[in-house]
Amino acid sequence: MRWRGDEAGAGSLCAVAVVVSGACAWAWACDGDGGGGAGVATERAAWCAEAPVLSWDNFGHGFLLENCQPCHASTAADRHDAPTTVAFDSIERVRILKAKMLRMATGDAPEMPPAGGVSEEDRALLEVWLECGVDTAVEE
Repeated sequence: MRWRGDEAGAGSLCAVAVVVSGACAWAWACDGDGGGGAGVATERAAWCAEAPVLSWDNFGHGFLLENCQPCHASTAADRHDAPTTVAFDSIERVRILKAKMLRMATGDAPEMPPAGGVSEEDRALLEVWLECGVDTAVEE
C-alpha cells in the first residue's frame, strides 16, 4: 500500500499488497490520476480505514528501536553523523519529523536506513503508521 501525499495534502493512492504470514492482509488498486483536489482527503480517509490499525505500542516504537534509533536517538552512543535534530525519542518527535520520515524511509527508493535491512512489508507498514496512526496516537 502506498499513499503518496505531499505536505500540502495532495496525493494519490496506490497499492502494494502487504503479506502477513503468507496471506494477503490487504490490497488496493491505484487511483490513477495522482492529483490532489477535494477527493484526496476522502481517499486518504478510506485508505486509512481499510489499513491495519497500527500504533506506537504495536508497531511504531519497536520499528524505531530496531531500525532508526541506533543512530536517531538522542542517547545513541554513535549517531554515525546523523543530525542531532533528527531523533525519534517520542511520538511527538515523530509527528514533527513525519514528512521527512516518509520521504527518506518509504517509497520506491528509500534512503534510510542507509545499510538497508528493512523489508518492503515493514516499510509499507511504516507508511501506514505514519499516515494513519501517528497523528491520532496518545503520547506514551
